[in-house]
Amino acid sequence: MARRLFGTDGIRGTANTEPMTPETALKVAMAVGESLHNGAHKHLVVIGKDTRLSGYMLEPALTAGFITMGMDVVLVGPLPTPAIAMLTRSLRADIGVVISASHNPYASSIAHTAPPTRSPRRCSGNWAPRCSRSACPRTGSTSTANAAR
Repeated sequence: MARRLFGTDGIRGTANTEPMTPETALKVAMAVGESLHNGAHKHLVVIGKDTRLSGYMLEPALTAGFITMGMDVVLVGPLPTPAIAMLTRSLRADIGVVISASHNPYASSIAHTAPPTRSPRRCSGNWAPRCSRSACPRTGSTSTANAAR
């Protein structure tokens, strides 16, 4: 049975510790990309973060996972969560991701995800069950990736 990564408002954890590792972030991004494969158009994701060092560790892993699955990625750098939600809608992106820990301790990190029609804190993540230690449906890779919040 696949482990559950998504809570009420994303994936939470201490940076560089399961489930907030670059490996998990890569796998989560690939699972999200796989679940969004529909139609002939290229899907778009907007990724923002706060200024914590963990964001600079997780952002490239998320980017690699989305690109691997054929998505276009827009990196907007450090911005507040509401700005990512606004950009996701205005760019008509399929999903927005925020790497932030808000009011949590400095070592914490959180990956919020939301389609453009939902608030980042209200997205349940229908792709969550697809992220497990099993092989990736597209590449066949069996490596485990950790996502940080």
